[in-house]
Amino acid sequence: MNTSCAARNAPAAQDAAAQAPNWSGPTWPPPAPDDVRRRPERAATGRHGAALRSAVTPQDAFDLLHRHCAPSLVHQVYLLTGRRDLAFESVEHAFHQAWQRWPEVAVDPDPVGWVRQQAYDHALAPWQRFRRPRGHGRPAPAGPAGTALLLLPPHHRRTVLLCDGLGLTVSRTAAETLASTAATRSRLGHARALIGANVPALGDLDAQRAALGRLVRDVSTATVPTARSVRRGSERRTRLLTRTVFGTVAAFIAVIVLRIAS
Repeated sequence: MNTSCAARNAPAAQDAAAQAPNWSGPTWPPPAPDDVRRRPERAATGRHGAALRSAVTPQDAFDLLHRHCAPSLVHQVYLLTGRRDLAFESVEHAFHQAWQRWPEVAVDPDPVGWVRQQAYDHALAPWQRFRRPRGHGRPAPAGPAGTALLLLPPHHRRTVLLCDGLGLTVSRTAAETLASTAATRSRLGHARALIGANVPALGDLDAQRAALGRLVRDVSTATVPTARSVRRGSERRTRLLTRTVFGTVAAFIAVIVLRIAS
């Protein structure tokens, strides 16, 4: 970018940055991490982090991340849960979390993995099973592979989708699911065995991987909320939470004062 272009973009960047979450560093973009000791298994996708750091403002970087992975994440969560409403909710929740913690996400070696972990965690939380699905939505993923996937326990379902559907290594899957490598291998082995038992045509490992890979690649064309609306929704929630906290503290202080005065 030349000097004149930078000068024209500076006021807009400053106005946009004023509405963004506080950035702990002096400038945007943030510096690239010197190493990936915190999450070495996710260093292979560092190209996404480099793309975010090349953006002019935090808003641009967030919008780029949202455009890149929101539709595919909705589809993945749908495969995990069989619920379209929960898929949209979980991905929106994940991006709300990403915007609120953007300084952390922006320097993560794998920002896509960061958001995916949040979405999967929300979708597979134990309390979700007690919630009634909203609306009718679309039926659960059709086909032998989709049906067999939903028959697995949640941890096994997530592990086999990450490894055989998305092609992550066992070590990266273990890091993303906060499990040991041994536990991840065990879950993966059991998941493959159960899929093979439920669908004899998928008894072969290569056939399983191919079927799950096709499921993941078959991304729906459903419209997802825009990145701008997600950012604004996250900021509204933060303001509401702040006002609620201050209101509660003020009411508590008022009660104490009245008790002392009486």
